[in-house]
Amino acid sequence: MMWHGLLVKAAPTVVTGVVGVAAYEALRKAVAKAPVREASVSATAWALRLAREAERRAEEGTERARLAVADVVAEAVERVGEEVQPPPANSGDVPARKAARKAARKAVPKVAPKARGAKR
Repeated sequence: MMWHGLLVKAAPTVVTGVVGVAAYEALRKAVAKAPVREASVSATAWALRLAREAERRAEEGTERARLAVADVVAEAVERVGEEVQPPPANSGDVPARKAARKAARKAVPKVAPKARGAKR
């Protein structure tokens, strides 16, 4: 009788363990057969597609912003009523500006720094 009671109490635990082992073994075999490389390549391809789409959208947004700023500048120039030349792309290469900077440097006299602790 005592064995019968112990067997009745242990049976659900044993069945649960057997089902768990069977499920684990089935899952292990399925994972071993799964094409891991193919899944990795597919996931990477999707990530690249998403990155390209994000890049395209960012470029479109940048272009829209650039055009909006150009429209504002054009309207401001119209209101001023003067034809204003935009600065060159690399303003450091303009010879007139280089000459003006050089003349400005020569016009400002250099003052020797005072020595530390010198009295006035």
